[in-house]
Amino acid sequence: MAYCAGRRREDLDNDELLRLAVTKLVEIVGEAAKNVSPELQAAEPGVPWAAAARMRDRLIHHYFDINIDILWQTVTEDLPKLLETLPPTELG
Repeated sequence: MAYCAGRRREDLDNDELLRLAVTKLVEIVGEAAKNVSPELQAAEPGVPWAAAARMRDRLIHHYFDINIDILWQTVTEDLPKLLETLPPTELG
C-alpha cells in the first residue's frame, strides 16, 4: 500500500490522517473481498477472503477498539498479497 511506503509502525500513532486513510482503505478492500464472485474465490482458495471481510467489519463496527499493531500488519503484510489477487474491477 503506497500510503505506508517508507513509513514505520510508529507513524500510525503519530499521524492521525495516515491512520484514518489506512483504516478506510482496509475497509474498502474488505468490502470488495465480501463481494468477490464465488468463481474467483474458488480459483484463489489461498486468499483469506473471510478474514478480509471480518477485518472490515471490525473496523466499521468497533472503531474505538482498533488494534493499531494488527492494522499495521494487515497493511504491510496481508493486503499486498490480497491486492495482487483482486482484479481492479473488484475494487470498484
